[in-house]
Amino acid sequence: MSIMIYIAVMAGTTYLIRAIPFGFFRKKITSKFLRNFLYYIPYAVLSAMTIPAIFYSTGNMTTAIVGTITAVILAYCNMPLIVVALSATLTAFLTGLFL
Repeated sequence: MSIMIYIAVMAGTTYLIRAIPFGFFRKKITSKFLRNFLYYIPYAVLSAMTIPAIFYSTGNMTTAIVGTITAVILAYCNMPLIVVALSATLTAFLTGLFL
């Protein structure tokens, strides 16, 4: 029975998080600061969740750093996502083999 309570609380929480902005923001947001803030929130949250996972995924900080540097360089060169991901993975793997 407690699982049903947990599910109901989570459903209510999820609904409120999505419904409250509709109650507060009835008109279009004209503040440039607020619009920019809301625009960048998903990128900030994704980065905050991804970056720690990158450094603890391999179990070796050196391989994680080498793979991250590879990914950043290739992403900066506008390579496709699959190329960046596969190259960073291969680089981290090969670094782990030689260490």
